[in-house]
Amino acid sequence: FLVLLDSASPLEQRRLLKTEHTKRLTEDKTSGPESIEALKNELHIQKQFLQDANERLALSNEELKSFNEEMQSMNEELQSTNEELETSREELQSVNEELSTVNAELQEKVTDLSRSNNDMNNLLAGTGIGTVFVDHALCIMRFTPAVTRIINLISSDMGRPVGHIVSNLAEYDTLVADIEAVLETLIPKELEVKTKNDRWYQMRIQPYRTLENVIEGAVISFVDITESVRLREELSKIQTTAHLATIVHDASDAISMHALDGSTLAWNPAAERLYGWSEEEALKLDITERIPISRRHEDVIKLEMLSKAEVIKPYATQRLSKKGSTIDITVTATALLDEEGKVYAISTTERPPPYQGAQVNTDWEAPHE
Repeated sequence: FLVLLDSASPLEQRRLLKTEHTKRLTEDKTSGPESIEALKNELHIQKQFLQDANERLALSNEELKSFNEEMQSMNEELQSTNEELETSREELQSVNEELSTVNAELQEKVTDLSRSNNDMNNLLAGTGIGTVFVDHALCIMRFTPAVTRIINLISSDMGRPVGHIVSNLAEYDTLVADIEAVLETLIPKELEVKTKNDRWYQMRIQPYRTLENVIEGAVISFVDITESVRLREELSKIQTTAHLATIVHDASDAISMHALDGSTLAWNPAAERLYGWSEEEALKLDITERIPISRRHEDVIKLEMLSKAEVIKPYATQRLSKKGSTIDITVTATALLDEEGKVYAISTTERPPPYQGAQVNTDWEAPHE
């Protein structure tokens, strides 16, 4: 068991006193004046208790009435607040619908932008044009894969100054200065550059303009023109050869060209007039067939020296004509070199005496610069 002892409240004390008093009256068999006096006291106590209870009840009623008024006022405020919240909810729902619409539009634009970005990346990668985008500080913003063959760029180079990156360009080190000049003048610049592996590129530097026509940097593009340069060089060689062919054709001296094995490769009209063989006939001849037997050994030695890129001075010798007669001539022989510096043919200029304007010398000398 658990027994708790606590002091009774005043109301409980009165009740207990009343119960005890009633018990004593019941137990007391006498009905004398003491009992009446006790009953009066008890009645007085009860009246006092009732009076206190009524006063407390009236006070509680007043408090309840005031509390009820406050609750009613609070209820009205809550009702007003609820109406405001309902209005705000409707507004938020409307804003949410607008945001949902804007979000859908933004998502569509993001999809379009992603598609455009993919198309642009595939276009730049497909064209094979190397492109680098830099800002005003010449820091790399973006680049295409093709440019890595020209400038040693990797993904981690984004944001680095372009001047800090090692390039494969040969004999060109003014890229930074050229970009700064374009940004200062806004005039595009074009020039041909060559890489260390002998590839040629058309480099173009131009300002980077936004749709609002704001300059935000520069664009450097490289277009491979190696084949064009080679064709241009070949065309130049062809033109040079054509000019030389014209000069050889119109020359008054007999000019011929022979391969290293002695076969005839070229024969000009002056040679036809001097020796009597037409060009078609001469192209079937070996050079030794036009040298008299008495001079053949000496002339062949000189031709062998020319085939080794040695230089010999003009010398006097003899040649046979188509009719078989011997003609005294002065020969100026030159070794023809290819791009690698190797002899591929021998050109001779032959004229009969007198040889004016030069001294004939039957000796030769070693090669010199």
